[in-house]
Amino acid sequence: MRLDDFPKLFTKLHGAMPVWHGSVDAKDLRALCEQVLHGGGKLLALWGEDCSDISPDVQGTTREAGYALHVALVTAPGLLVLTLPVDQNKPAFPDLSDLFPAADRMQRNIADMLGLHPAEGGDHRKWTRHASWPGNAHPLRKSFDINATHATEMDAYQFVPVTGNGVHEIAVGPVHAGIIEVGHFHFSVIGEKVLRLEERFGYKHKGIEKRFEGMSLEQGAKLAGRISGDTTVAYAWAYALAVESVTHTTAPLRAQWLRAMFLELERLLNHLGDLGYLGNDAALGFGFAQFWILKEDLLRMNSELFGHRYLMDRIVPGGVSVDIDSATHTRIFETLQHIASTVSTLKNIYDEHAGVQDRFITTGRVTPDLAAQLGLTGLAGRASGQAWDLRAQFPCAPYDQLEVLMATHRNGDVAARVTVRFEEITESIRLIRAILEKLPQGESRCAIGEVQSVHPGIGWVEGWRGEVLIALHTGSDNLIHRLHAHDPSWQNWPVLEHAVIGNIVPDFPLINKSFNLSYSGVDL
Repeated sequence: MRLDDFPKLFTKLHGAMPVWHGSVDAKDLRALCEQVLHGGGKLLALWGEDCSDISPDVQGTTREAGYALHVALVTAPGLLVLTLPVDQNKPAFPDLSDLFPAADRMQRNIADMLGLHPAEGGDHRKWTRHASWPGNAHPLRKSFDINATHATEMDAYQFVPVTGNGVHEIAVGPVHAGIIEVGHFHFSVIGEKVLRLEERFGYKHKGIEKRFEGMSLEQGAKLAGRISGDTTVAYAWAYALAVESVTHTTAPLRAQWLRAMFLELERLLNHLGDLGYLGNDAALGFGFAQFWILKEDLLRMNSELFGHRYLMDRIVPGGVSVDIDSATHTRIFETLQHIASTVSTLKNIYDEHAGVQDRFITTGRVTPDLAAQLGLTGLAGRASGQAWDLRAQFPCAPYDQLEVLMATHRNGDVAARVTVRFEEITESIRLIRAILEKLPQGESRCAIGEVQSVHPGIGWVEGWRGEVLIALHTGSDNLIHRLHAHDPSWQNWPVLEHAVIGNIVPDFPLINKSFNLSYSGVDL
């Protein structure tokens, strides 16, 4: 099977984004993944599904009895979602981690949650379980007893050893000194120089994907907006797109523009907060205070105008739950003007502060070649020469009329990731202003239809960290059979392990914050 033929061979899903879906066998899956890699494409997400409870008369060609492995690949024409039927008596699939390094942890998660394993190769250490359920059980199987008692046995997790004269280990976490998320960082060092970092997460696994099972499409919308508190808009929009795909619904044009405004406000919020934290980690407490004043101004504006500081539940399937008027226009413009002016001043301070620049420049560098090899994506990827932004490459409304200016740099260090944030703040402010000036009239919400097919519904959105994916598989009565939510942190956490090599241990908090990845947003 040739990659060039897939638009003809597979089904194009309903929606504004270019997404195709089709079933393949193991040989074709591997061949297509190799062609995507050699053609400059990348792996977006990898997830499994228990199809054992699906009646044969509704399976069609996309679901076979037993299990299914789903692979989402980014290609030049768009997103290709491949489904591989997996025999329930031999739950194995081809290892993809040699092609896409980011697949390793995704495959380990599938093994823990569903019991499907790479047929050969791959890392077979447990990733997600942490004795939260019996070792021989798999929560995403339909037969799993949700009330099962927690296991008492722990996994003997083996970190990769580093040996040599003067090498010693530093264990940081999983519980940290500050009020931050739980994660374990295992350093191998000589003196203060880092030779290797190995991470382990999953301590904050919340069972989000299991919770979605059996929910109605309306109930799922509320949970989707709470997958990750700092990315509520991106997940809500991705979920809405997935629902609209399976129901063949198109949100009103005005709602599409308002969704983009909310997404850019969320991007603005997070970049302001991160720039404050990064200043603080470089001993510039003034920067922390000033940026967080700006963030609080924006949060209060959100609460005043839209009813929620972080914009939860503002995007819903079929449109948005709140509209705006001329007074709202004025209030947003005034706030953006104040933020733009103050950020410009703060950028000059950061750029001219010798101490800050000494901490930022060359620290935590990821070269463009390494970023491409490891699949670094989103904000961090653009700081390492990866010119990829879904709003620019595959723009849906209204981005197709706004000509998004992508911020990219090649140095790949903390300084580059800071610069990308400054430039994206400027661009988000420009985009919000343009949206308000061109906002079309009309309804802001419509009713969603009935589920039209058994094909997955895909929502694909460029969140502030990177690409957010929602893959929705529906069952009977419009209920959710399986929902997979994917955060760009799955791709980027492994790259952080490389970014710290050769740096000193005290620089790790600064490097870590320059990525600012999710510890638990999608049950990492």
